[in-house]
Amino acid sequence: MHDKIKLAILGISYSQIHQNAYALILAELDGARRIPVVIGPAEAQSIALKIENVTPPRPLSHDLIVSFMRAFGISLQEVLIHKFENGIFYSELQFSDGERQVVLDARTSDAIAIAIRTKTPIYTTAAVIDETGFVVPEDDDLTVTDNSEIQQMPKIENYSIEELEKQLAILIEREEYEEAAIVNEILKQKKQTT
Repeated sequence: MHDKIKLAILGISYSQIHQNAYALILAELDGARRIPVVIGPAEAQSIALKIENVTPPRPLSHDLIVSFMRAFGISLQEVLIHKFENGIFYSELQFSDGERQVVLDARTSDAIAIAIRTKTPIYTTAAVIDETGFVVPEDDDLTVTDNSEIQQMPKIENYSIEELEKQLAILIEREEYEEAAIVNEILKQKKQTT
């Protein structure tokens, strides 16, 4: 089985790198690393509404899934972000009906939107967090408590030179040159002021 690391939802921020997207920031509970997951506006809205305890007038898709699960006696046991490949996080949902367990593949944004509604633990592997995790600069350090306190992510301008260089290398490897140019410009400015 995977060496699992428990995560908490730290917050959602408008992505400064991807247009029309949001960054969902997950934090390891027993460490300082964060994982940025790029998600679409619909999933960001769904997660944000639950974080803010806002009930929409009609159920969203994730609310409907949770209602369906409860109606048929199905519970979500855990979410596992088990792989990062070609810039995409891969997640699994582990369900149980009391007699059997079923694991289903899911987009990470959907898995987290369901997990936050059911208060289900979210995990990742050491390999995923080693590859994608970053450490928040000390002046932006945030206290992480098991999905109970959600805060905004620090701005990319506040990343250390080392973290900016790591992000730049990832973007170049993925051939996301427009985003890489933005990060490179911030990196140049930061190097000039230090």
